[in-house]
Amino acid sequence: MYKYLLQSVDGIQWFGISTLVLFFGTFCIASIRAFISRKEEMDHMAHLPLEDTFHDNQ
Repeated sequence: MYKYLLQSVDGIQWFGISTLVLFFGTFCIASIRAFISRKEEMDHMAHLPLEDTFHDNQ
């Protein structure tokens, strides 16, 4: 039933394509940021949930 309802919408294929492009872009940005980040910055972010006090390192 839903299959026929969605087929009747003009341009519905662009929703799937845009969702795939959005996911791929987000994944690429997250991967690039993970690879180019400094080790100190990554260690600081890794310990944030464990800290009880607020530390302003900037």
